[in-house]
Amino acid sequence: MENDTNLIPIGKLLRADATSFVAGCRVKEMQAPRFGALVKVALEDGDEIYGLIQNIVINDDGLVRQLVSGISIPSEYTEDNRYNRNLPVEIHVLTVGHKHGGAFSHQLPPKPPMSLDRLYYCPDAELAAFTAYGRFGYFRHILRQVDQPVEELLVSHLAKAKAAHEAGHHPTWYHAACQELIVLLRDDYPRLASVLNALAELE
Repeated sequence: MENDTNLIPIGKLLRADATSFVAGCRVKEMQAPRFGALVKVALEDGDEIYGLIQNIVINDDGLVRQLVSGISIPSEYTEDNRYNRNLPVEIHVLTVGHKHGGAFSHQLPPKPPMSLDRLYYCPDAELAAFTAYGRFGYFRHILRQVDQPVEELLVSHLAKAKAAHEAGHHPTWYHAACQELIVLLRDDYPRLASVLNALAELE
């Protein structure tokens, strides 16, 4: 049985644009989000914006620089910096779709979320519902990324989605997803070979 992790905010938005957004959270709030996980932002008008975590950044600050330059760091100093630090952990999210009027769409939302909007983790049932919608239209948002570890993002995301669909008794979803990737990358053989090689880890 799934818990209600989707009802617990894991961060708040720092900034956003039409194709991506960045949320901030404290270290102890990082237990739920992982690279490749599907997350969402709930807007005030009831719409929801979905995205995949494509990077997690932990910035340093002046205190960290002082601590790492010391010979010995007391454990209480480390704990205090991790859980009470001024700079938030940054969760970078690639926008892959939205929901309006209760209906999913793999198109970009008409407007980005606002700063301080809350970020939520999507449980398996919602992950399966979003990825089962349509014909894998959200793949194009992933594949258009430049200077990003696209293969690793796909592997991480598809591993989670594959498990969610198998738990929901839809084992054919993963095969259909791989076939769609082959079609989308048929004119870019080097990239297709790289993606398939990465996905071989899930077989």
